[in-house]
Amino acid sequence: MKFRLFTLAFALTILSLSSCTSKEEKAKKAAADQKVRTKEDDKADSLLIAYDPKKGDQWIADFVQNLHKKSGFNGNMLVARKGKILYEKAIGWADYLHRDSLKINSEFELASITKTFTGVAIMQLVEAGKLKLTDNVKKFYPNFPYDGITVELLLSHRSGMMNYVYFIDDIWRKEKRDMKKGVSNQDVMNVIADKKPNPYTKPNKVFHYNNSNFMVLGAIIEKVTGKTYAEYMMEHVFKPAGMKHTHVYSTTVYPKIPVDVVGHDRTWRYSVVQNFLDGPVGDKGIYSTLHDLVLYDKYLKNGRLLSKKSLDSAYVGRNKAVNGHFNYGYGWRMFDGKGMDKVVYHTGWWHGFRHIYIRDLDKDIVVIFLGNLTNGSLMHLDELFKYLKMPIIRKGAYTGAGSLPGSDED
Repeated sequence: MKFRLFTLAFALTILSLSSCTSKEEKAKKAAADQKVRTKEDDKADSLLIAYDPKKGDQWIADFVQNLHKKSGFNGNMLVARKGKILYEKAIGWADYLHRDSLKINSEFELASITKTFTGVAIMQLVEAGKLKLTDNVKKFYPNFPYDGITVELLLSHRSGMMNYVYFIDDIWRKEKRDMKKGVSNQDVMNVIADKKPNPYTKPNKVFHYNNSNFMVLGAIIEKVTGKTYAEYMMEHVFKPAGMKHTHVYSTTVYPKIPVDVVGHDRTWRYSVVQNFLDGPVGDKGIYSTLHDLVLYDKYLKNGRLLSKKSLDSAYVGRNKAVNGHFNYGYGWRMFDGKGMDKVVYHTGWWHGFRHIYIRDLDKDIVVIFLGNLTNGSLMHLDELFKYLKMPIIRKGAYTGAGSLPGSDED
């Protein structure tokens, strides 16, 4: 009798475990299937990025022309609302030296907008159970010289690390190393392990924006997946989102980055030449177009790239708000406040490129300005924001408690 009861209990346990496993497998299969593109996706995407210049918003057209003439904006821009492009424009030079004009599908170095993609990749790996936000960097790189730095602190710029860009640049100049040959994330991690540069502050003490955080995250992505950052992004982000004109380019692979847009520093007389600091990726290194960034917004919102739970977590401010409204989550800057729109965005600033990528989640508005001439033109967008009835995304337009204005800029 006891044996029969034991056998029955054992059988029920096996059946229960089998059922749970089956449910988990079905859930995983459903999630995988959701990421597989279909012909219907391509059709829907083509409609989303379709634009008829004759139906463009005239007020925005006049605003952009004025921004070009009076403030010197040179670049590509787009405004979309509820799945429809209101206006888009390529205005100015792609490469002044050769008098090449910008095209609407020109690929720009996204600079720090890349950080949003790195954040998405990290959250994908968390969803897949391949890492945890609480994981210490030493778990992946045992010779990492700092204690107490977790994946979460890197994502929210609270690691306290120094900025590797300045540290590596100083070493390369003093030691007269090759300034043209790109260095990889692994090269930088090795230098940090060897030189043990002094950190800016202790982990989790203050918000300190710097490129080291996302360069290290890029290295972790490569260590965890066994793929290059470029391979992982292409397979898990760009292709699922139909971003056919988006790539990771590093000077470790490309002596000359294969795009037609050149960054210009303050004056047309100086184009910025890519060098060894264009090797590390994760903090920068992704090149993309206006239309692909619209698709990126779409596939973030519809759950293909990340679950709602992960996105909601990424969009929570993890620091003390600047002027009461501006904060930083996991790879995203944000603006939010009581009775105000929830906006996530990122700026970009690197080697002659100046960008802003804004997503008003409540009004379903996307605003993109990709510029390749260093100037202050993107500080003059207030009237556009007012016209679109969305918050003004400029810290100087607000007062309130928090960090000093501009203290957390790229």
